[in-house]
Amino acid sequence: MARIIVSTDQAPQAIGAYSQAVRVANTIYLSGQIPLDPATMQMVEGEMRSQIVRVFENLQAVAEAAGGTLADVVKLNVYLTDLGHFPLVNEVMASYFHEPYPARAVVGVAALPRAAPIEIDAIMDLCSSSMVPER
Repeated sequence: MARIIVSTDQAPQAIGAYSQAVRVANTIYLSGQIPLDPATMQMVEGEMRSQIVRVFENLQAVAEAAGGTLADVVKLNVYLTDLGHFPLVNEVMASYFHEPYPARAVVGVAALPRAAPIEIDAIMDLCSSSMVPER
């Protein structure tokens, strides 16, 4: 299957040898996002909530550039340098996602690029939003 590179100026440009996202058939692999402001390519300063929001906004921009929304996300990987921020991640995430929630892993790490406190990557399935969960 062909790979389609997804790119948008509404999210930070890649700061290494990677793409913002890659689409293969109906699956989109979104690269990790850190709290970079796409307009300035600088880290968002201030409270942790603002940084988490920026990460979800960046993911949302890439998802939309790929032809979907965050509702199409089936898997998230969250990397935190301080697992004490886990409850805040849950709180902010609840404003971007609704049931059925995607699968998720949260991993504590020693360091992230640009000394970011958080990074999140995702996998989207463009067929998932039309699926109705069985009850």
